[in-house]
Amino acid sequence: MRSHFWIVGLVIALTSVGAPSSAVADYPERPVTIVVPFAPGGANDIVVRAIQQPLAEGLGQPIVIENRGGAGGSVGYSYVARARPDGYTLLMAATGFVVNPSLYDKVQYDPVTDFEHVAELSTFPVVYTVRPDMGVSTLQEFITYAKARPGVLNYSTPGAGTLPHLATELLKLHAGIDMVHIPYAGAAPAAHALLSKTVDMAATSITVAKPQIGVGAMKGLAVSGSERWPELPDVPTVGEAGVPAALADTWQGIMVPAGTPREIVERLAMALTGVMRRVDVRERLLHAGFQATGRGPQDFRRRIVEELPKWKNVIQQARITAQ
Repeated sequence: MRSHFWIVGLVIALTSVGAPSSAVADYPERPVTIVVPFAPGGANDIVVRAIQQPLAEGLGQPIVIENRGGAGGSVGYSYVARARPDGYTLLMAATGFVVNPSLYDKVQYDPVTDFEHVAELSTFPVVYTVRPDMGVSTLQEFITYAKARPGVLNYSTPGAGTLPHLATELLKLHAGIDMVHIPYAGAAPAAHALLSKTVDMAATSITVAKPQIGVGAMKGLAVSGSERWPELPDVPTVGEAGVPAALADTWQGIMVPAGTPREIVERLAMALTGVMRRVDVRERLLHAGFQATGRGPQDFRRRIVEELPKWKNVIQQARITAQ
């Protein structure tokens, strides 16, 4: 009799391990919150609002957006890292997620172990621009021009520690040039600094640079991504321009706390990658300056792991500190 009860107990235990719980099987049963670790109106906010309704349709539940800004996103990142791993608190992360651990003295999250990396949603490159009156037409011509003037030229970015700043320092390292960084409070002021002849080069966003390039007020030397931007077909990539090691772009993606059930991660990944294949979503993002990607958990996690040492090296070499 005792052996009979033991066998029945074992069968029940094995069955319970092999089958997902009701909460997992029925996920989601209530609204899902996406935490955006920045104030409303920024790049992350634009992307998350583009996917909000399509994702709600895919999951069958409302999507609530909650902005929790502070410390370059670290406040929001840390908040989600400590959230209950049940699939109802998601993080809208960006490149700063892998930059902050090297940029700040102490952050309250580990980019690899504290999260499940669900899906990369989109990317956008940095655009390197100069004024037409500088007399250079290509990135290689600019590099030659800068090498002849070490420490004399300066460049503007939307701020210290931003991807345009880091990407330009990466470009400097691999091109062997020396320029002074002038940070501004946003992409538009950084572009205006170039137009007003305050700086010699601007590293800024597609949305800000494209109109100025279109009217001839700026010359686009290169984009930092791996492919030419569809709406700037005449501007080459850094690889095409001769500095392939300077490849860098900003990404946005969704994560959940570590320990979230695998079935929920897969459900979210399937829904998110499906949203990113929608033509209306892709076109909306492209017009806003983003390239929809929709990469799944493995590719997204690989990117996180690869970028951590990459940006740590740039920050150390360029002696960048949070300001």
